[in-house]
Amino acid sequence: MENEELKRRIEALLQRNSLTSDGVFVMDGSKRSGHGNAYFTGFGNHKRIVFFDTLLECLTADEMEAVLAHEIGHFKRKHIPKRLLLIGGLALAGLALLGWLIDQTWFYQGLGVSTISTYMGLLLFTLVIPIFTFFLSPWLAWMSRQHEFEADEFAVQQAGPQGLIQALVKLHKDNASTLTPDPLYSACYDSHPPVPVRIAHLKAYPPSMLEPL
Repeated sequence: MENEELKRRIEALLQRNSLTSDGVFVMDGSKRSGHGNAYFTGFGNHKRIVFFDTLLECLTADEMEAVLAHEIGHFKRKHIPKRLLLIGGLALAGLALLGWLIDQTWFYQGLGVSTISTYMGLLLFTLVIPIFTFFLSPWLAWMSRQHEFEADEFAVQQAGPQGLIQALVKLHKDNASTLTPDPLYSACYDSHPPVPVRIAHLKAYPPSMLEPL
């Protein structure tokens, strides 16, 4: 990153949270898309902060700091290991169910197949499992939205609410995303809360949270 002022602010944010990084990098995302993005990645002491060049073009330094604080919030609240454990648990449960069903004659006959075989059992299981796990989609989406609220709260503690509010509006405008999705569809499928809902939460935090830690 060539912007030294922004780089200093980012390093100060990391220092406040006892984090270190191998550097701050800019990705040429504009070659593939006009969408803006940023992420915090890596293991142990080898972490990197990456911004899309499209993000740097549309956000101010205050807004960039708030966006990064949000991403660090996901890390500090341990959302990634929680999600990995959840997905791993669901995958193991699915494999256990498959291992039981693959030898059940009624499973094949109920789907109009007379011959029991490993490849057919796997194919049938892949076809029908989305129908019986549909109820998981709203739950997983709700959990993801709660993580977003937690990361937003962390960002408010670190950088105040205004920068993140402005960044959310700009990003949704640049990404051509709707600000008012259908509430039922959003509740079932959206991994992020609608922008108006996030902004309302950001504005509702008490003044005592607005001072950076």
